[in-house]
Amino acid sequence: MKKKDCTVAIQQSIETRLKAPLVYFDSRKYIQHNVNLGDGLGPILQFMDSMPAEGTKVMMRRAFEDGDMSFAHADYILGEWGPMTGFEVHRWEDGKIVEHWDNLQATPDTPNASGRTLTDGATDVTDPGATAASKALVNRYVDEILIGGDHARLAEFLKNDLIQHTPTFGDGAAAVSEYLSSEDAARYVTRHRTMAEGEFVLTICEGTLGGTPVAIYDLHRIEGGQIAEHWDVIEPIPPRKLWKNDNGKF
Repeated sequence: MKKKDCTVAIQQSIETRLKAPLVYFDSRKYIQHNVNLGDGLGPILQFMDSMPAEGTKVMMRRAFEDGDMSFAHADYILGEWGPMTGFEVHRWEDGKIVEHWDNLQATPDTPNASGRTLTDGATDVTDPGATAASKALVNRYVDEILIGGDHARLAEFLKNDLIQHTPTFGDGAAAVSEYLSSEDAARYVTRHRTMAEGEFVLTICEGTLGGTPVAIYDLHRIEGGQIAEHWDVIEPIPPRKLWKNDNGKF
């Protein structure tokens, strides 16, 4: 199986309760970056077993891989948390998963201003040869515009009719410009990781939202040398004293 298919199978096991996909983990090396879970496979098994047999749902929307990384985008219904949307990221060594990152947020009750949800839209890679160029473009966008603050150059990177899935505002590059100039905007501080397959690029960034430290996962789809579609998930980072492992969010 491809790495991305294994990542999908692991996430689906939350619903199916099948433990077989856990064979893809290397229990000797596994590093957990979800700070709400302890290290190792034990806490994963406990989490799976804590989900109610009735009503738990996992709806995989898209999955990709880049070298030793695989990453996926999904909707969930998770017990007391209810509907959630998230990204899952795995790092592989010698055919086994040795490290995991994720980001989750509550799924909004209604679509955004353009009628889009957090996970609808394009799903399949159509230009597999574009990986390097797509990654370079998005790295420049994040570093120079979102972190560097050079918002006057947005038109270089965003299509005018950008398809927008963030719940905060609707379609178009103008809406992004208005959002970034507002007091309510997330502030990007550090880009920790970028991975891509074809025209799809995921960045993992650290920043703040309303003064609260957050992890910001942005998925971009490139078309014609510009960002044509965007999805995101923003999760607050709990205080260090509440972490259940010492690996950190990033």
